[in-house]
Amino acid sequence: MLFSHGAALLSMRGITLSSLCLLMHLLQDEITTIVVLENPDLQASIKPQKVEFRSLNLNSTLHWQPGRAGEARDTLYFVQYKVYGQSTWQNKDDCWGIQNHVCDLTSETSDIQEPYYGRVKAASAGVYSDWSLSCRFTPWRETVIGPPMVTVLHSNKSIILKLQPPRSPYKRRKGSNIPMTNYYDLLYQVFIINNLLDERHRVLVYEGKDKVIKIEDLRPGVSYCIMAKTYVPRLDRSSAYSSRQCTVLQ
Repeated sequence: MLFSHGAALLSMRGITLSSLCLLMHLLQDEITTIVVLENPDLQASIKPQKVEFRSLNLNSTLHWQPGRAGEARDTLYFVQYKVYGQSTWQNKDDCWGIQNHVCDLTSETSDIQEPYYGRVKAASAGVYSDWSLSCRFTPWRETVIGPPMVTVLHSNKSIILKLQPPRSPYKRRKGSNIPMTNYYDLLYQVFIINNLLDERHRVLVYEGKDKVIKIEDLRPGVSYCIMAKTYVPRLDRSSAYSSRQCTVLQ
């Protein structure tokens, strides 16, 4: 009786039940279409950008930037990696659901001659982006090798240098870090600055593999500064300069 009474009222107002059902069906389709359209837009807007490896002395990390929509407070990131040629991606457990924009993959890229890929996806408001892929990364070829550690001693009219190579993050069985000379044929380049003449003028006084170097025929009472680089002939690549080590000969 109630249904018949309601139908009669709708009919009196010029609205039939069939028209009302059609209108509701069209509205439902429109709402569904809006949701479907909005989610891909959100997925694309939170997709991480500029995914890249950075590496210093084989300490290798994956970096990225937030998507073009910026970053909401609830945005989380998920990282995977794989060796080039493999079909299966591996989750990085320590970087699964994190808020940072960096993930340490040093252990995962320890076979330094192999090429690797990393990828990152983001999640926000229950929506997951597509993966963002890094370029191919080969640690041995692409890591930045740092300068040597320089210790300066001086004696009459000469300076004695002790050079130590930078060290990798990988360890020997006894626990000490393996020096980069185990992975590369490194040369040391030593430069001297005579502060009495020109503080900006660096003179190359040694290139080789010796770890103890003596620079002779220097003037007493003059301030000298020493800087050093590492050089890899095979890659034709030099490090940055070490920090200045200065002394005045007595």
